[in-house]
Amino acid sequence: MVWFAWGWYKLRMIVFDLECREHGHGFEGWFGSSDDFVSQQSAGLLACPRCGSADVVKAVMAPAIGRKSNQLSVPVSARPEPGGEGGVASALPVSSPPLPPEAVRMMHQLAKMQAKVLETSRWVGGRFADDARAMHYGERDQESIHGEATPAEAEALIEEGIEIAPLPFPIAPPGKAN
Repeated sequence: MVWFAWGWYKLRMIVFDLECREHGHGFEGWFGSSDDFVSQQSAGLLACPRCGSADVVKAVMAPAIGRKSNQLSVPVSARPEPGGEGGVASALPVSSPPLPPEAVRMMHQLAKMQAKVLETSRWVGGRFADDARAMHYGERDQESIHGEATPAEAEALIEEGIEIAPLPFPIAPPGKAN
């Protein structure tokens, strides 16, 4: 995980397909863990973004199972049409509607800001928590750093009042990029 201090932190998230039982609206929700979903659901903190119903449950999700390495993928254009020969419905990819132009502009601005911050900060790798803590307590000079830390390390830094924040977009550590 990549973190930035003065700081940026990134927590692992789980994405669940959700639906409101009242109208069957489907949407997705991001949670830190399955327990986070359960606690938010039982506290009534979840609501359907379309109708506002608080009766939200996990939708049935298909497991993400990759194909075997010895299997060839069949291009969508080569698959039989629904009701055509073979009687198999083709599994055409489903796409989301395009993002509004404002959202695209905002994401581009965030990416530019992150790139500028990373240009002026130093990669510290797995020493992130120790270096951020040392700067906070005056044991070393202040500077902008980014690196890796576990969610538990990030939570401990936040509890100590050390200012860190997540990088909005993932980055590859130096030497790990393609």
